[in-house]
Amino acid sequence: MSSFRRIAAYALGAAILAASGAAQAQQPRTLRIAMTASDVPTTTGMPNNGFEGMRFLGYPSFEALTLWDLSDPSKPAGLRPGLAESWEQDATDPKIWRFRLRRGVTFHDGAPFNADAVIWNLDRYFRNDSPQFEPGGSGISRARVTILGGYRKIDDFTIEMTTTRVASYFPYMVVYLLMTSPQSFETAGRDWARTAALPPAGTGPFRLSRFVPRQSAELSRHDGYWDTARRARLDRILLLPMPEANTRLAALRSGQVDWIEVPPPDAIASLRAAGFTVTTGSYPHVWPWFFQMNGENTPFRDVRVRQALNYCVDRDGLVQLLSGTAEPSVGWLKPSDPAFGAPANRYRFDAARGRAMLAEAGFNAQRPLRFRVMISTSGSGQMLPLPMNEFLQQNLREACGVQVEFEVTDWSNLLVATRSAATAPVVANVQSLNPSSPSSDPSVMARYFLRAFAPPNGFNWAGMSDDAFEAAFARLEAARTPAETNAAYAEAHARVVDTAPWLFIVHDLNPRAMSRRVTGFTSAQSWFQDLVPVNLQ
Repeated sequence: MSSFRRIAAYALGAAILAASGAAQAQQPRTLRIAMTASDVPTTTGMPNNGFEGMRFLGYPSFEALTLWDLSDPSKPAGLRPGLAESWEQDATDPKIWRFRLRRGVTFHDGAPFNADAVIWNLDRYFRNDSPQFEPGGSGISRARVTILGGYRKIDDFTIEMTTTRVASYFPYMVVYLLMTSPQSFETAGRDWARTAALPPAGTGPFRLSRFVPRQSAELSRHDGYWDTARRARLDRILLLPMPEANTRLAALRSGQVDWIEVPPPDAIASLRAAGFTVTTGSYPHVWPWFFQMNGENTPFRDVRVRQALNYCVDRDGLVQLLSGTAEPSVGWLKPSDPAFGAPANRYRFDAARGRAMLAEAGFNAQRPLRFRVMISTSGSGQMLPLPMNEFLQQNLREACGVQVEFEVTDWSNLLVATRSAATAPVVANVQSLNPSSPSSDPSVMARYFLRAFAPPNGFNWAGMSDDAFEAAFARLEAARTPAETNAAYAEAHARVVDTAPWLFIVHDLNPRAMSRRVTGFTSAQSWFQDLVPVNLQ
């Protein structure tokens, strides 16, 4: 070949490669995520499917007045200003909180964010006779924000909320009240079903751009996001429900997705060997069984039974089953937490002690303890509920002679159960529930353990009612200094451990696996994660 032809061939090849590279560069960077959810979370701006719904279809698109601060992975996430620039507790009436709203923010549809939009959203959740009232979003919000007594507009960029009890932790509840554009609801003819498909408009760094029921939801980068320092790097995120762990694993290995939640523990070593990134990290989250303490048909009215089962559980064995993707739980908080306190019971696997306590309560080989637990097939924070619960069933039978049966349901139904009274039909045949729970702050503790928050007012399905806990928590609610807060928090937690309204089993380590093409992700000490810095090579 002549030198001229060689030069021409090289030039043609370079042009083809350049054109190919340019075409590839023009392709949208779409991150495909396989969730553990069995369905796409609702898309109206207040997603269902628990906190996995909030993680992927909540905070990326819709924001609250306060937001989680996910910037420092070395410590549990606190709060940062969101759609409110600041907030304060009234100096003379601690039930009153004022929020000063951020100026210059617009929703994805161009509508202005202001005090009127906040009041509209609060009416959507808390005023049954409002035109925009949404039963689904209301039920979720009222269960998380249990103490909102009233609210009003002070001026265009200031609102005031009043709580039904003094609560130093109230801003940690406000973080769950997501804001949707009132204009999107009007455009949809005041129909939430149509709003969900429009899509609805939030204020977040991503906007919902496509929704295929039961199949997928697509988020696109919002280039007009108000926080210019936090504009997303990805072009799109495609969210796919895949409740079965092995299905998610196969999708990752085949290149169908780039990221999976909760890979099968026995596949983690081979994933790492194949070059996939697997992240884990301790964070405030617990996987328990709730005991029904007040029902007529329950053995858990007796504290000895509840404490006994906490000594019958082989937590280390379960952690081994999970290939180290969890750590033993002996309370709502971890023993390393400064607020763990000094409970009288430091639970461990002690089958002899468990059997002795059960015998004191009247249960033995001739009259074994029997009960039924409602469990899910998958869901937000549930890890691998079927093999985990089968392990516990065998463990309790062999260690302490306890006979456990399961009622298997889906995650959404299990969440409904946690908000239902012990006499409700959905829980009529069970004495225990197995939902996972965040343990991020005192506001969550309030919802699960204060007697005022028994369903439907909160998640105290167990029916805990302990005077010492109530007294300690009242001091926490009235605290004005960190030292006062921490001391009361530790005392309250010690009562939770000793009262044992739950079987404390494990804290999961938030495992996820992703392609080596995924960059920029850092696992925060939170159930929620920051998708803004994530990119694809």
